[in-house]
Amino acid sequence: MNTCKKQKVLAAMSGGVDSSVAAALLKQQGYDIIGATMSLDYARDKHPSNCCGITAAHDAKRVCDILEIPHYTLNFKDIFQKKVIDNFIEEYKNGRTPNPCIRCNEHVKWKALMKKTKELGADMIATGHYARIMPNLPAHFAVRRAGRQSAKCQMPNEKKLFKGKYLKKDQSYALYILTQEMLAHTLFPLGDLTKAEVRKIAKDLGLPVADKADSQEICFVEDNDYARFLKETMPECVKPGPILDMSGKVVGQHQGIAFYTIGQKKGIGAHTGRKYVVKIDAKNNTIVIGDDSDLFKKELTASQLNFISGTVPDKPLAVAARIRYNSPEEPAVLEIDGDCAKVRFAKPQRAVTPGQSVVFYQEDEVIGGGIIE
Repeated sequence: MNTCKKQKVLAAMSGGVDSSVAAALLKQQGYDIIGATMSLDYARDKHPSNCCGITAAHDAKRVCDILEIPHYTLNFKDIFQKKVIDNFIEEYKNGRTPNPCIRCNEHVKWKALMKKTKELGADMIATGHYARIMPNLPAHFAVRRAGRQSAKCQMPNEKKLFKGKYLKKDQSYALYILTQEMLAHTLFPLGDLTKAEVRKIAKDLGLPVADKADSQEICFVEDNDYARFLKETMPECVKPGPILDMSGKVVGQHQGIAFYTIGQKKGIGAHTGRKYVVKIDAKNNTIVIGDDSDLFKKELTASQLNFISGTVPDKPLAVAARIRYNSPEEPAVLEIDGDCAKVRFAKPQRAVTPGQSVVFYQEDEVIGGGIIE
């Protein structure tokens, strides 16, 4: 007889097909589910795919009605503004290229949502991310002792984060900020599924979001127009300055460092040969351009480190490192130097960009990561 308490899970629901199916699967597995949609910025809700606006909350509510589970809309606007949008603006102001989705995962979807989860009396949170937690066993797992099995109401001590099995949708890169405490109270029901399988489940269940398009844009930047957003929110960033070549010679004028990123070739004017942004100097308000070959670096420094195990490597560690969401992992050696990490690649990497995250893997396991300096 199972004597373990039925676990209550708060399912983070964006109104999309992934989070909807995640909630549905957990209900089928016997969990007590609460649906919750985070309200982050209702003022920007013109697009149906927006994950945290009025349309999202409405779609999530319709799904919850079908699944016969309660639904809440949670106001996280203040913390989202402080931890995500303000950081986004400040990073661009400093000539860096941030990843707001990773900031949102850490500060909103986990830290703030986990606090709300406890207030609602839930044990866990669940999301529709394509990633896996190992050992990925429910709380009612069996352990073998002295030749017999007995049910235990506990989780294994150490948690490991792995890529989703369906690598085309793997989202582990954006989850390296998770800690042991977060992983111990998190479920990823879609970790072993493909997108096609998820959509089929949604159709079979009659969920109205089965064919809803995936969100492709940053939720608070309409039409993905970074320049317009920065001009509106940070007019001081529209400060023209010199464009320099690799020798330091002035060869043009930029429109403001916030509008450029490493590797960019648009908006730097006409030059002999194809030129790219290779350096952004916020202190001197200058941009340096060069050839494609000037974009390649064999090492980088990262700060704001997080290691999934909670233990910082005390000796050089062979890893596969990914320097942006859509890049492949590349062989590298990771070495800790104080509060930073030195990452030396086996071969030079193109357009290593300050502000982006570098994430460390060993095969399919996420070891940790940090912010490129």
